[in-house]
Amino acid sequence: MAAPNALILMTLTIDTSSPDSRARLRPEALPEKTSLIGLSRQELGEALASVGVPERQVRMRVRQLWHWLYVRGVSDFSQMFNISKELRGALEEHFTVARPEIVEEQVSEDGTRKWLLRFPPRGAGRPVEVETVYIPEEGRGTLCISSQVGCTLTCTFCHTGTQRMVRNLTAGEILDQLLVARDRLGDFPDANTPDGAIVPADGRKVTNIVMMGMGEPLYNFENVKQALLIASDGEGLSLSKRRITLSTSGVVPEIYRTGEEIGVMLAISLHAVRDELRDELVPINKKYPLKELLDACRAYPGLSNARRITFEYVMLKGVNDSLEDARELVRLLRGIPAKINLIPFNPWPGSSYECSDWEQIEEFADLVNRAGYASPIRTPRGRDILAACGQLKSQSERLKRTERLKLEAMMIAGHGE
Repeated sequence: MAAPNALILMTLTIDTSSPDSRARLRPEALPEKTSLIGLSRQELGEALASVGVPERQVRMRVRQLWHWLYVRGVSDFSQMFNISKELRGALEEHFTVARPEIVEEQVSEDGTRKWLLRFPPRGAGRPVEVETVYIPEEGRGTLCISSQVGCTLTCTFCHTGTQRMVRNLTAGEILDQLLVARDRLGDFPDANTPDGAIVPADGRKVTNIVMMGMGEPLYNFENVKQALLIASDGEGLSLSKRRITLSTSGVVPEIYRTGEEIGVMLAISLHAVRDELRDELVPINKKYPLKELLDACRAYPGLSNARRITFEYVMLKGVNDSLEDARELVRLLRGIPAKINLIPFNPWPGSSYECSDWEQIEEFADLVNRAGYASPIRTPRGRDILAACGQLKSQSERLKRTERLKLEAMMIAGHGE
């Protein structure tokens, strides 16, 4: 565990004057403007038509906007050089492509980054905050994205589950997390050199995304679907669907739709091999018990040895980590092309669970491996900044009101300098 001064807190030191820093700190939101981020091509065309773009030009303008938003990554209409000044003015008046506010950016001693993002209010609501985590590894970089503010599932080992459910994120807010990460990591080209290369010289930093952040993605199916289809669109962000994984706690009716309509990789938060224990750890099991869940997995479209389902299994000392549990896990998954991720429990304030002893985790993994299943032990990342699996929770839920007001005042003061 790193000492507090080992954290690199970026909240007040982000250089907003740099052309490479598009994710600016914004103390004031513009809720009256509709964001174009996350709209389908058809919706984008309708938005353009609503501000007077002639029908014969709509398709071309949609193509131009799509390129600027998702290839170039611009967050200001003024940077869209091949669009007329008049049209840019109309777009600026009615719409926004601005990033959410970065309330805080933390960098772990292991290189993991966590961003606390604040989205402007919708309707009569209040601004909301979510956490997004980037995990760098050799040859790849994985971004963990949130789908909801809070969570309804109340899984007892998960910190996010202790935060009340506020609302679903829109498709645009889901995508914004990816755009902010690419901004901060330098994954977008310089918008001021439109004829230059569109891929960074040293390759992409964000190569994979996982819907494993705050919330249950399949309780926000339509928005998650639209966001992931845009993320995997070959004319924009262009992430391979083989590099996108959606994790669910077991919303059985939407599992088949995920494979059929989105086509990404599937992960299941399993964590127990008996209904009685899973009812306690993952309460949605009371609605969709293990047999229904595993039947849905067997029917997942495109399932094969080359397209396996990942089963996530958090290791809780004396709860679900016996060798008998390992043998039952192997029996339950028989016939399902699968990989089993063993996750050492990541502690958080107030939790009553402990992580299994490392020797026990290794024995559990060895038994599963001998049965023919890959069972890597996930290396805990970002524990010192509460960025590890199961630790995400909006910072606003952890701060006292006086601390939050002080933080906001500092943010505004820093923005004005």
